[in-house]
Amino acid sequence: MAASPLELQPYASLDDDDCRQRILKAKQTLGERVVILGHHYQRDEVFEHADFSGDSLKLSREAANSKAEFIVFCGVHFMAEVADILSRDEQVSILPDLSAGCSMADMADLQKVEKAWQELSQVIDPDESVTPITYINSDANLKAFCGDHNGVVCTSTNAQTILDWAFEQREKVLFFPDQHLGRNTGAKMGIPLDQMVEWDFDQPMGGLTKEQIRNAKIILWKGFCSVHQMFKPVQIENFRKENPNGKVISHPEASYEVCQMSDYVGSTEYIIKTIADADPGTDWLVGTELNLVNRLHNQMKADNKTVKFMSPTVCMCSTMFRIDPQHLAWVLENLVEGNVVNQISVPEKVAKSARVALQRMLDISK
Repeated sequence: MAASPLELQPYASLDDDDCRQRILKAKQTLGERVVILGHHYQRDEVFEHADFSGDSLKLSREAANSKAEFIVFCGVHFMAEVADILSRDEQVSILPDLSAGCSMADMADLQKVEKAWQELSQVIDPDESVTPITYINSDANLKAFCGDHNGVVCTSTNAQTILDWAFEQREKVLFFPDQHLGRNTGAKMGIPLDQMVEWDFDQPMGGLTKEQIRNAKIILWKGFCSVHQMFKPVQIENFRKENPNGKVISHPEASYEVCQMSDYVGSTEYIIKTIADADPGTDWLVGTELNLVNRLHNQMKADNKTVKFMSPTVCMCSTMFRIDPQHLAWVLENLVEGNVVNQISVPEKVAKSARVALQRMLDISK
C-alpha cells in the first residue's frame, strides 16, 4: 500500500544542487519505469534530466513508444494532455506543476470556438466549406472539436502540408489559436493577405463583414504567443547594420513582418538544425524563446558561431519556467514512494475525438 503523498512545501526551500542529486537518485531507483520529457524551452536545470528533448509532439510519441509506466512531461499543460492521448492505457502522464499552462492556448477555448462556428453558419455552411485546424498548442477539447468536424491538428513543422490537405477538402480554413503561424504559412503558399482575415473572438461575427468571410481562404483566430510577439522588425534592422553577413532565423509564431525579414523561418527543431549545420564563424539572430537561444549560444561557441537573442528585452516562456527542479524532485520522489501526483488525464470521450484529429495529422504528414 502506498504511503501518503509527500508534501510539496518542504521542497520549495531546497536549492537546485540538492534537487539535482535527489532527482538523479530517484531516476536511478525508478529506472525504465519513468521517462522524463524536456521541451526545448525548458530551463537548463530541468532540461539536463530529460531522457528525450524536442518539440511537444515528438516527445509524446517517444514516450508512447517507451517502456515507461510514468511519463513526466517538463513542458506545459497541453503537452502533457497530448502525451496522455497518444500513450498506452497503462501509462500515466504527469505535469510537475499544474500551473504550467500556455497563454496562447488559453486564447481559444471550446466555448469561443463553438460560438465562432455558429456565427459562421449565418453566412456560410461551415460543415460544408470550412476545415477547422488547431495548432498542437491548444487544449485537448479543441483537438476533439477538430476530430468531430472533419478537421485536423498541425504543428509548426507540418502546417503547410496540413493546409494543402485542408484546401483539397474544402475551400476555407478556420485556424486557431495562433494567427501568426496561420498567416505566415498561408503567405508562404501564396495566399494574399486580404484572403487571410482575423477573427476577433471578443467581437460579434469576429469583427468581420459577411463579404470578408465569404472572400476569406483562411480565418485566423486572434491568438498569439506572448514570447514571440516581443520580436520586432527594428531588431532585425539593427542586427543587419552591425552584422551585414549575419543570418536571421525566426519561429513562425513571430509576426508576419518579422518572418518576412528573416532569412529562415521554421520550428524549434528546424532552428536548431539550421544553425548546427551552418558554416563555422557565422553570426545568427534568433527569434524564439530565450532558454533555447541561450543553449544554442553556448553550444555553438566551439564552432565560432555567434547566436544572439532577437529581443533586447528578456522574454522567456514564463509558464514553462514554472517547471523547476523542486517540482521535478517532488514528483519523482513521490513515484519512488508509490504515489502519483499531478496526473494529467484527458476524459476518454474527449481523448477519442482528439485522437482522430491527431492521427489524421500523422497520416497526412507521412
